[in-house]
Amino acid sequence: MTTVIKKTLLYQLLFAICIYVPYLNNYELTFAIWSFTALFTIQNHYSLGILKQLFCFSLILALASIVFFFKNHEFYYVIRDITYLIKPIIGLLIGYQLCKKFPEKVFQSITHVAFFIAIIHFCLIFYGVIFFKAITVNDLRFYGGYFSDFEVYALIILIFHEKFELNFSKEKTLLYTIIIMISAFMYLARTNFIQFIILFLAIKGYFKINKRAITILVSVIIVSIIGYSTILYINPKRNGEGIEALLYKIKIAPIEPFKTKINRDDWKDFNDNYRSYENIMTVRQITRDGMNSVLFGQGIGSKIDLKQKVWLGDMELRYISILHNGFMTIFLKSGLLGLFIYLFSIYFLFKKTESNIEIVNNINLLLIGTGVFLMFSNWVFMGVYNLSDNKSILLGLLICFREIHVKTNNQNRIN
Repeated sequence: MTTVIKKTLLYQLLFAICIYVPYLNNYELTFAIWSFTALFTIQNHYSLGILKQLFCFSLILALASIVFFFKNHEFYYVIRDITYLIKPIIGLLIGYQLCKKFPEKVFQSITHVAFFIAIIHFCLIFYGVIFFKAITVNDLRFYGGYFSDFEVYALIILIFHEKFELNFSKEKTLLYTIIIMISAFMYLARTNFIQFIILFLAIKGYFKINKRAITILVSVIIVSIIGYSTILYINPKRNGEGIEALLYKIKIAPIEPFKTKINRDDWKDFNDNYRSYENIMTVRQITRDGMNSVLFGQGIGSKIDLKQKVWLGDMELRYISILHNGFMTIFLKSGLLGLFIYLFSIYFLFKKTESNIEIVNNINLLLIGTGVFLMFSNWVFMGVYNLSDNKSILLGLLICFREIHVKTNNQNRIN
């Protein structure tokens, strides 16, 4: 019994490391640890549910690799693209395989790791404020981090702890909820605010097509329009501080990724709508290369010429191989065919596993919410291909957990 507990703790520790390492913003380290964990926990059997997801991402990689043989891309970018495109495959495997090692502790493990990440986040913010006088929104995010989708998932699980059979004491549930909620808010990330709303609505069942759901969704849309109109009326300035900086980011959010004309000579217009600029240059380059590129992309190792150098992170670049937009990145690598396959992987998340088990139905709702969020996340933040993202692990974990409960229930009914 003691040996079993120790093994479970080992795998939970591996899970914590795999979830946290992307926060260090070192993709080489992330790739190494993820690869080791995937190989260390490899299984003999995989379900059809996880194989569908793995097949979609593998097909995108295979398609981009085939196109590469008809191109002449630099070897460095080819190797880098392979590691980038394989990332969600490894993440799905890690989540699925680790879930089988501690199936009874899945949601507890998620919340424990999120609590640990939240404490680290507070320490980083404290460090920035005390030693570098970080008080603006940009400074707080620079030292504390730019987003944390994982903490939002943990927060949803804590809020709906009964639905996910968390079985924490009231005191522990309240403590974890408060700490993780404050930490998630302190990222001041628009995507995380939207993610929370989407997942909350999903767990409440408001994405089902019925009169009540439509009423709630319409109400949310109306409140959002009123709130956005208020922000427009306030008209926060670009160089504002504190909450004004956040309001300015919200103000430009609806057009930032969708603008079709950017003035490169106007640095404000260029910086505020840089995501759109990447998309514009990608579409121009691919369509200029002909119908084959539109259908099948330009393969692994392909790059976009931005026509000028820009600062991305701590590097000044003119050519980029990975964009902010996940859909555009796949379009660049594998064309419309790859994009269609990618959308199919998201579609699989909407395919519910019919069951009379409450927790399975709640996981279905969480996966539906994830599918909705990925449609948005991919457009502005690369979705599961984001180098600092760990959602693919969570997806593999949830898919496996759902299957284990369905299988166990079916066996109990037979017996």
